[in-house]
Amino acid sequence: MRIWSLHPKYLDRQGLLACWRETLLAQKVLLGETKGFHHHPQLIRFRLSPDPLAAVATYLVSIADEADARGYSFNRLKINPGRVTYKILVTRGQILYEWLHLKTKLTRRDPVWLAQISGFEMPESHPLFKIVAGNVEPWEKVH
Repeated sequence: MRIWSLHPKYLDRQGLLACWRETLLAQKVLLGETKGFHHHPQLIRFRLSPDPLAAVATYLVSIADEADARGYSFNRLKINPGRVTYKILVTRGQILYEWLHLKTKLTRRDPVWLAQISGFEMPESHPLFKIVAGNVEPWEKVH
């Protein structure tokens, strides 16, 4: 499961679709509708927020917005009601780690997309997050 801290505009088609599916799975986990993934590290930051389900729903809205901008049709009826107006903090180190991780994936999977996004040194975060100083998040499984 990878719920990117990066802005969804950097994700290629496959990455955007996977992020949508995996975040819908995260939503089901938080609703108690799955047997697995309950202790997945990607869920920690959502669980620590004041309203985890609304935070995940807010995250999903931005993914669906990016899909719309690209002409894809994601079923917004799958998004749980409730939204948040606060930002979840994410460290600069986490953003840079994910940026390198994404670029490594794109080297193999979609070099054309990689060339389109390679001009950014410091990418933007997903709209739900606010970048703060710090290293890679403690919940990240660094490879």
